[in-house]
Amino acid sequence: MTSAAHEPQDRALVVLGAGVMGVGITTLALAHGVPVTLVDTAEGVLPVARGRIREGLRMAQLMGALPEGVTTGELTEATAPAEVDWAAGPVAVIEAITEDAELKAKVLAEVAPAVAPGTPLISNTSSIPIDELAGAIGRPEDLLGTHFMNPSYLIPTVELIRGPRTGETALGATRELLGRLRRKVILVNDAPGFVTSRVLHPMINDAARVVEEGTASVEDVDALMQGCLGHPTGPLRTADLIGIDNLVDSLWVLYRRTGDEGCRPCELLLSKVRDGHHGRKSGRGFYTYERAM
Repeated sequence: MTSAAHEPQDRALVVLGAGVMGVGITTLALAHGVPVTLVDTAEGVLPVARGRIREGLRMAQLMGALPEGVTTGELTEATAPAEVDWAAGPVAVIEAITEDAELKAKVLAEVAPAVAPGTPLISNTSSIPIDELAGAIGRPEDLLGTHFMNPSYLIPTVELIRGPRTGETALGATRELLGRLRRKVILVNDAPGFVTSRVLHPMINDAARVVEEGTASVEDVDALMQGCLGHPTGPLRTADLIGIDNLVDSLWVLYRRTGDEGCRPCELLLSKVRDGHHGRKSGRGFYTYERAM
C-alpha cells in the first residue's frame, strides 16, 4: 500500500476466515469500494473463496445491489495473520471463523496486539455473547459484534451488538464503516443469540422437529410458513441457506447458555450434520441443489 492507505477511504478491511460469511462480507466490502485483506490459514481455501467472491459480485450486479459509480475494492489474500500489512492501519478487523467461542477468542487475541487502539475488533457471530470474548484481548473497549445475514451483500440490515465493555470510539467507527457499506444498522445489547438467532433458530429447530415427528413434509412446513405467516423462504429452506452445521453450533451455544430446551438441536438436524448434508454449501440439506455454494 502507498502512504494514502492511511486515509480512511483507502484503509483496508481485514476479514479473518474465508468461509461462507467471510466471503459474503468480503464481497460486500469490495462492492462498495473498500479494499479487503482476506485471511485464512486452511490450505486451498483462498482460491475457492476468490471464485465465490467473483460469483457474488456478479450476483450483486444482477440484483442491482452494486452502488453506482463505485470502483470495486482491491482484494489481498493472506494465509496467516502475520502476512497482513498491519502497519497500514486497517479500518477494522472482522473475525468470521466458525461459531466456536474458544477459537474466536484465540484468533482475536492473536491479532489484537497488531491493531492500533481504537480500531474496531469485530466478531461476526450469530450467537456467542461478545463479553465472553472480551476477556481474551487487552482492549475490550475495542471489541463488538456484528451479525450479517447470508448473503450479506444482498441483505441490507445488520445486527450490531454492543458488549458491556464496548467503547464509543469503536462503536462509532463501526457505524461509519457499515454506513459506507450502505447497511441499515440495528443496535442491540449483548446476550446469547442477540435478537435474530434467539428468535429464528429455535423456530427452525421446531420446524425440523415437526418433520421429524411426521406431522408434515419439509415442503409443506415451508409452504405453510410462507403462505400463512409470510415467512419469505420458509424455515427449512432458510436452514439450508444458513448452513445446518452452523445452525446446530448456534443452537448448542443458546442451549448451554440459556438452558432453554427448545434450543437443544433435534435429532433430524444432528443427523444431517453427521451425514454432511449442510445445506446449499454442500449441495444437500433439507433440499437438494444442483451446485454447492
